[in-house]
Amino acid sequence: MTLAIGTAAPAFKLYDQDKEEVTLESLKGGNALVVFIPFPFTGHCDNEGCQLRDGLGDLGDLDAKVVVITTHALPTNAKWASDNDFGFPVLADYWPHGEVTQTYGAFNDETGSANRVTYVLDAHGIVRDVIATNSLGTPREYDLYGRALTAIG
Repeated sequence: MTLAIGTAAPAFKLYDQDKEEVTLESLKGGNALVVFIPFPFTGHCDNEGCQLRDGLGDLGDLDAKVVVITTHALPTNAKWASDNDFGFPVLADYWPHGEVTQTYGAFNDETGSANRVTYVLDAHGIVRDVIATNSLGTPREYDLYGRALTAIG
């Protein structure tokens, strides 16, 4: 079950494609999109990542930081981020497998991956919106990010 709107996002500490530590605390002070991706190197995940990459300027104008979280290992995420020239952290929630993803209610027990869930957080780390799909085969609507961030004000 996903986190409820109005709740505090759980603390986390994960490493990005450059082996840099990223925490929930490091996202505070501005809005944030915490984007769970099921499978790097697949069509929908690549497209969603590239939409975020291409929209970083607009998202930044809405005071939003972006992090992507996968249950894949750091080398996989590093290759995926490099191949797609992502300008945002891609975090490895590999071991203990999917621990943060589970804490955020985004873990898919059948596939061992993340579901397509994005948490829109305010500057204090409070969940202000949840953008998700009911199927791994259905991408999220990118335009919903801008709407959710604008609604935070």
